[in-house]
Amino acid sequence: MQVEDFARVVKEIEEEIGRVMVGQRDIIRQTLICLLAGGNVLLEGVPGLGKTMLVRTISQVLSLEFSRIQFTPDLMPADIAGTNILSEEVGGSRHFRFQPGPVFANIVLADEINRATPKTQSALLEAMQEKTVTVGGKTRTLPQPFFVLATQNPLEMEGTYPLPEAQMDRFLFKLLVKYPGEEELGSIINMTTGSDEITLKQVAGADTITAMSTLAREIPVGERVLEMATRLVLATHPDSEYAPESVQKYVRYGASPRGGQALIGAGKVRALMEGRYNVAFEDIAELAYPALRHRFFLNFEGEAQGLVTDELITDILQHIKK
Repeated sequence: MQVEDFARVVKEIEEEIGRVMVGQRDIIRQTLICLLAGGNVLLEGVPGLGKTMLVRTISQVLSLEFSRIQFTPDLMPADIAGTNILSEEVGGSRHFRFQPGPVFANIVLADEINRATPKTQSALLEAMQEKTVTVGGKTRTLPQPFFVLATQNPLEMEGTYPLPEAQMDRFLFKLLVKYPGEEELGSIINMTTGSDEITLKQVAGADTITAMSTLAREIPVGERVLEMATRLVLATHPDSEYAPESVQKYVRYGASPRGGQALIGAGKVRALMEGRYNVAFEDIAELAYPALRHRFFLNFEGEAQGLVTDELITDILQHIKK
């Protein structure tokens, strides 16, 4: 796998997904960046914007095993990870056999993840971080590659269980799916209500995705670029010397070291997508929003002002460039 092949395959994947997903080019690219960086994605948007369709389309184009979990308040951890069941043989002997849950797939869609109880949400923690599942005292490795793409509705919060900070931090990116414009909405309606069916072709498989991820990890990062990523993460902490005035005033606590890992890991993938052999400042600045927006939290005053973390990331980027 070479840089030229990497950029070509990514372009083919984006074009094929774009045949179904209209007007979501940035979301498609950022999702692919996250997948190739070996991370998990949290998609946030109102119902009907194609979040589930995006995940399903990606699995088809990448020829990966797909599994969908609809999170509800009565969902149990065993419904996700699997459980040991009593199996009877022909001769009458009985023994326990492990029945894998839907998490045993390459791409797992956790639909409306904030509707399940914290106990069930935590069943995904080990899978997302360690790529393993432990049931009945035995640890099993999940299929590789393995990605979790979770969705949540930011509007209707009744009967939901907001994700704890520890679990939010395990998502490499948080992507905000926006409402389409007039032209894009017309294309979506016309495409989904017509008689023509779109047949997607498989562009890459598990081996290709693994090779692309391996190549991305080999991309070098300059000392100044690493310094920028480090200062970006530190600037989200209100007690840091790099924090702008807005962060000092409105932030409760800042991003963890995983924020820096996300910036560099995703920056390597983006550099390859752009046909470059090294990570640039523009990669870090472009990825700061999806990589950091869910990793630091506002205090009461910031929430009362109606601020969002994206506004503070803009202040941080302007501040560290001075």
